[in-house]
Amino acid sequence: MKIAFDYQVFGWQVYGGISRYAYELAAQLASACEQEVAVIAPLHVNQYLIKAPAKLNVKGVAVPQLPKTGKIYAAINRLFFNLLVRKFNPDIVHETYYSVIGTVPNTSKVVLTVYDMIHERFSEYFVKSDHTSRKKASAVARADHIICISAQTKQDLIEILGVDPLKISVVYLGFTLTSQSKSAIAIKPLRPFLLYVGSRGGYKNFEGLLKAYAASSQLKSDFDLICFGGGAFNDNEHVLIQQLGVSADRVFQVSGNDELLAAYYKTASAFVYPSLYEGFGIPPLEAMSFDCPVVCSNVSSIPEVVGNAGEMFDPYDPGSIRVAIERVVGDIQLREVLISRGRERIKLFSWERCAQETLDVYRKVLA
Repeated sequence: MKIAFDYQVFGWQVYGGISRYAYELAAQLASACEQEVAVIAPLHVNQYLIKAPAKLNVKGVAVPQLPKTGKIYAAINRLFFNLLVRKFNPDIVHETYYSVIGTVPNTSKVVLTVYDMIHERFSEYFVKSDHTSRKKASAVARADHIICISAQTKQDLIEILGVDPLKISVVYLGFTLTSQSKSAIAIKPLRPFLLYVGSRGGYKNFEGLLKAYAASSQLKSDFDLICFGGGAFNDNEHVLIQQLGVSADRVFQVSGNDELLAAYYKTASAFVYPSLYEGFGIPPLEAMSFDCPVVCSNVSSIPEVVGNAGEMFDPYDPGSIRVAIERVVGDIQLREVLISRGRERIKLFSWERCAQETLDVYRKVLA
């Protein structure tokens, strides 16, 4: 089978969850599944593609940064993708993001992955100039088949866009951090700490976590709160930390690579995931893989992914968040139970399994 992945996400994401998914899926299809796979990204900024295995045919060149003339850049990618994909003549074109206009040969079937329905469920967190919902609706209508990364996303897609359930398959993601982060990096924190990972705005509900932390004399006394990634704290976050009466030297933001993140997972007293909505949610699996107890929201796809391997709370209630965190950090036996369950839970998720199930979807579409 000849499979092509388009340029979209690779053209604007240097690192990140969506490009990590598309890259890992393409690489596994080429190596473990022994299919003929090409990533057609004429101009791309993605660092995963630079390290692609020999079996994965990357048709394109890396550029150091996104050109300021974004529309011209996009037009160049569309033009050369159109030429290269016709020359490759794939059976399947897997679109990596949402576009209004397709550039796929009539001889190819189109498969699209829908990652979440956050823009539709939480439109108040996005600017009016964000046209993701419109583009997504167009891409969904054009596709021959849709892959959703959780049953929750599938249900949302059916409810919001009225898509025929028979047109949708659910394929869970894998996670990569464990296999790439066995280095000997070690950190020496001043105090025990709670770990938060990723962006913090809007539906990610970092504000809810801050309020829960601030309301607990135990947590403020015994634990720091460390935020990995997501950029430096902005002015609003600094103001909120001050207003909540949290000492600025107890809440930190740090950045780094996967090896450093792995060190934080290994050392944290608990990983906290307070998001209001996730299409899937890889960080809890990463935490489990390093024996870090998971404390997480009980909404959207998070229970679907975490199962019984996390202590759950109502993310809309800071009191519920506080109680769940206090319970985990204060109960050694509960911590051990969560760690043990986490070791079993992560066995259900791998990129190899994701690739094989995706290949089954392709075969169904072609049949």
